[in-house]
Amino acid sequence: MLPRNACLPINRCNLPAVILGSPTYHDAPMPLALDGVAELHRDLFRRLDHAPHPSQRAAIFTDYLTVHFRLNHPEDAGYNASRGGRCGAHYASVLRGWSVNADSREGAVMKGWVESRFGLTPRFHGEPLRDPSAPAYRHYLEMRAAGLYGTHALEAQLDLVYSYCQYELTRAYPADTRLTLYRGVNRMGDFEQLGGSASRPRLLLNNLNSFTAERERADEFGDFILTVAVPTPLIVCYCGLLPGVLRGENEYLALGGVYDVALSTL
Repeated sequence: MLPRNACLPINRCNLPAVILGSPTYHDAPMPLALDGVAELHRDLFRRLDHAPHPSQRAAIFTDYLTVHFRLNHPEDAGYNASRGGRCGAHYASVLRGWSVNADSREGAVMKGWVESRFGLTPRFHGEPLRDPSAPAYRHYLEMRAAGLYGTHALEAQLDLVYSYCQYELTRAYPADTRLTLYRGVNRMGDFEQLGGSASRPRLLLNNLNSFTAERERADEFGDFILTVAVPTPLIVCYCGLLPGVLRGENEYLALGGVYDVALSTL
């Protein structure tokens, strides 16, 4: 069961966080859908249905986001070059920022989006986040707010990234597919262990995590290798989904919660 302090009582998808973040969901996964996305962007998905090749669909998707959110017109989100300041971020820059450093401002935006949409609360951002009244949590909230300022509905952009990711995974795999992914870590003490054994612990992972599909790449990031079977509905984005966004390492971004993992060492 997902601990009560690791989730919110409400979210914006079709399953409560206490279910989608639990081992029960891993045993019997079902599709996840964010509220209103399919209805508001029906035309996008209809156009995707008529494109036979992934590269064509990726071009349709990126063009749609550029036009719908006016990404080429930062002044519409309040940017004024004469006054200086930061031109607002967009989905691609946030995903690239996460890939470089998950504890960055972009990482705070991504973790905040997961919290808002799926109801899974962050457990770590530079340091453990256990107490919402502690300085560490306030710092995370400040970074999240700074990352969202002056953007074109950035969290709504990320809604579409997730939904497009699920669209592509559904075309590629059966609904009940689990992908074997890997993560290299240096300190197992950073994780909250809820049970299991030394070689197969049950861990409470951060609300969003980077994995790789290549075990040899995971070796480069730590002495301990976590091997997980991730249901495809928990995957937010992956390398190759959008050209030029997540680069190298065959990276996958997956929602967190409680995972039974296989632990091995180099």
